[in-house]
Order: sequence, then structure tokens, then C-alpha cells
Amino acid sequence: MAAAPVWSVDPRTGKQREQVAVEATAQEVDTAVRAAHEARGSLADRTVRSAFLRTAADRLQAAKDQLVEAADAETALGPVRLTGELARTCFQLRAFADIVDEGAFLDVVINHPDDTATPPIPDLRRYKVPLGVVAVYSASNFPFAFSVAGGDTASALGAGCPVVVKAHPDHPALSELVAKVLRTAAAEHGIPAGVVGLVHGFEAGVELIKHPLVAAAGFTGSIRGGRALFDAAAARPVPIPFHGELGSLNPVVITEAAAAERAEAIGTGLAGSMTLGVGQFCVKPGLVLAPSGAAGDRLIKSLTDAVSDTEAGVLLDHRMRDNFVAGVAERAELPDVDSPVTPGAGGEHTVSAGFLTVAAEKLTSEGAYDLLLEECFGPVTVVARYDDDAQAQAVLSRLPGNLTATVHLSAEEAAGEGRGAEILAELTPLAGRVLVNGWPTGVAVAPAQHHGGPYPATTSTSTSVGGTAIERWMRPVAYQGAPEALLPPELRDDNPLGLPRRFNGLLER
Repeated sequence: MAAAPVWSVDPRTGKQREQVAVEATAQEVDTAVRAAHEARGSLADRTVRSAFLRTAADRLQAAKDQLVEAADAETALGPVRLTGELARTCFQLRAFADIVDEGAFLDVVINHPDDTATPPIPDLRRYKVPLGVVAVYSASNFPFAFSVAGGDTASALGAGCPVVVKAHPDHPALSELVAKVLRTAAAEHGIPAGVVGLVHGFEAGVELIKHPLVAAAGFTGSIRGGRALFDAAAARPVPIPFHGELGSLNPVVITEAAAAERAEAIGTGLAGSMTLGVGQFCVKPGLVLAPSGAAGDRLIKSLTDAVSDTEAGVLLDHRMRDNFVAGVAERAELPDVDSPVTPGAGGEHTVSAGFLTVAAEKLTSEGAYDLLLEECFGPVTVVARYDDDAQAQAVLSRLPGNLTATVHLSAEEAAGEGRGAEILAELTPLAGRVLVNGWPTGVAVAPAQHHGGPYPATTSTSTSVGGTAIERWMRPVAYQGAPEALLPPELRDDNPLGLPRRFNGLLER
């Protein structure tokens, strides 16, 4: 594997800014993984690793100005957006530190022997242990929250797993800076620098997923890239879990009653959601089912006005820009597809937001219009106008898995009148998060959050956001008949660590 230079590129001009590193060789990937593997023991103490996570958050926050400046230079996402994303990242690290301290994620269950049960129950003690080294593949569109110090890394470290991160080529300089901050935080707690490895380059990412000491992987990116890595993870001599977020259309259903009640507000809200961050959010609404008729016309007018007022923006790199321009042009060329606001090239380096409309009937059966049911990354959405509920249902029945699905209901429908509950039931099989009278952009970091969905949204049933994301990097193990003196402290009767647990059928806190 020939080492090539890794450049920081300005997306506003497409020009190289500085050489950051070189692409990692197979030997360098091996060195990084082995260093991470050797650092596992340093994370064994939950008190140490929760303190490490909090220190990492503190150090990232302290370096805010430098990090935001570097991120903006490489992504053009803007200081306001990036400052908020960094704050979210620091909050996420602290949230996992709290989870580690609480200990409920270990799922401790103890059963004493019971000879009266059928069949008899022996002494059984179960909890969860870390898998080992986790490979993390950074996302382009979240240079903080889904990158080197993002949710995959935070949850893996919280589980007690070292990480090796494959840096995204859109922000290599920022990746180096963040990795340095994490390693500095680790050193403050006596944790080796190898606990957070970083490699650059496409081939390095392939070598990483194949390395025998890598025990699991987390990925956020395209369907094509994610599926290739997923297949590689499954094809290993010892297959490993691959938690990939690949793509999502995020359908929205607007009932006729909702459009009649507040068409203008829905149109404005949709415009804000689909253009947020220049349409570069994984939960951007990409397909909207809106009613035909006067209420639907009012909604389209509101959407047209709001999107027309949106300024052209810069995408994360010129490859994405080219794909966006080509993708919307191919869709707009389909017969009977209209462009009330034409999306596409906004300038030499920018793109303009827009949307397409089509009769929902065109999407109810297989054909050329299936292109409109595929994600187009950037500030565009497709509005399919339906004539009746059956037509809307027929379109929904053809959709693949999604991260989110949304319905906008009238006040009466939300109160239980009409088809509100029925529509929720139709959307639930399609997505991991179902919204009512809201917009999917904005993924709260909260214990009840689920950021995942049926394939191709994700390759597993897990979430990459929220407290339960830590479960991806652990496996259960049960001890049967083990003497108390040989058991780990988490499984001893006297509970020296004060853990929440289920003891002989009763929940103890």
C-alpha cells in the first residue's frame, strides 16, 4: 500500500490548504490496533474511565476556539453550527461518564440455586464485559459529534473498549487535533496514548476492518461504503459486529386535515428542516407525502416562498457537490416532475436549495420513478402529492428502512380522531424514531433516544445516540457455580461496588 499525502482542503475554494499526514500503511494500522489492544487494561477501572471521559470533555471545551476554527476551515459549516456541535459532543462524553458511574449498563443479574424450580436453577451470575478494540469510521457531516470524539468513540470508551478511528478525508487536520486532545486527557489518568488510535486513508480503513484484534466497528456514511465494510466484517475468519448507519430518506406524511389547519406553518417548517446545514443531515426529510387540493397548494406555496429565501451554501466537499448537482438534475428530468424551486449549482463552489414535486401515483409501482425514493444528499426534497389515503399507503409500502418517519396531524387527529393512530402504526415498521407534528433534524442526546432503523438506515437494531449506544460494545457472560472468592466484584453477593442489579428476581438500586 503506497503512502499518499493527506491534505486539508478548503471546501469554499476546493484548494488544498496544508498537508496533514500521510495515508497509513498496513503496518501502521497494525501498530495502532496493537497499541489499542494493549491499552485495554487501563480502562478496566470504571472510576478511571469515567474521569477520563469528563476530562476529555473539559479539554475539548477548553480548546474550543482552535477546534472550531479548524473545523470551519475544512467543512465550511460555520462557527455557530460547529460551536453547538462541539458542546453536544462534550455533553455526550459527560453523559457516558455518568452512565459508567451508575453501572446499570453492566446488567448484573444474580440467581442463587433453587432446587425447587423445574428444571433446578444452579448458582448463576451474569453481567456484560467489553468486546475489545473498536474501529470507528468518522462521518463527514458531523466533524465533532460523529467523528474522532463522537458518539461511537465516547460509548466505546465508556464500555471499556479502546478505539482506532479512521479519520474522514474531509476534516483530517481537525481529526488530528481532537485525537491529540483525547490522548492528553488520557495521560492525565495514566491511560496510554494508544487507547485512541487514528489512521488516514481508504486502504487503511479496509485494513482496519480486517485486523484480527478489532472486535467491533461503528460506521456513519454512505450505503455503498458502509455495505462494503459490513460485508468485509462478516467475511472475516472471525466475523465481528458492524454497527453502520448508511442512509435514510426520512419520509414525512402530512394529512389533509393538518394541511387545511396549518399549511403555511408546515411549509415553512419543512423548508427549515430540509435546508438545515445545507441539507447535510442524515435525518433530512427527503420525501414528503402531501395532499392534492387547495390545502396542499397552500403548503407548496409556503414551501416555495421559504426555500426561495434560502441562500446558496457550500457542501462539505466538491465530490458531494458534483453528486448533488448530477442527482437533482437526473431526478428533475423525469417526465411530470416539476421544480417549483430548482435545486442545483448555486455558483462555482456552492449549491442552491430547492424541491421537486410529483404525483404520488408515479411512486406506487416499480419503475424509473424509483430514483425519487433514493436519498439525495444536500438541500433538496421530493414532495409527492397524493389523492387519497390508499395512494399514500401504497407509497409508504415501497419504502426501505429509515432513521426517522414523521406525520403531521391536525389537532383533532392528534387527539385520537381519524387515522392518527393508524398512520403511526404504518410508519413504525419503517423507522427507528417516529415523530408527530415535528421535524426530524435535531437528534437529542437523551437516555430514551434511538438513532437507528431498519436496513439500509442501519445494519443493526442498535442506536448510535443516547445512553443505550454503549450496549453495542459489550457482550454478556454468565458464571455458573463459581466460588464467591473467584468472582469479579460486580457479581459478588455483598455488592462491594454498589451496582444496580437484579438479585434473586428482585431489582435492587
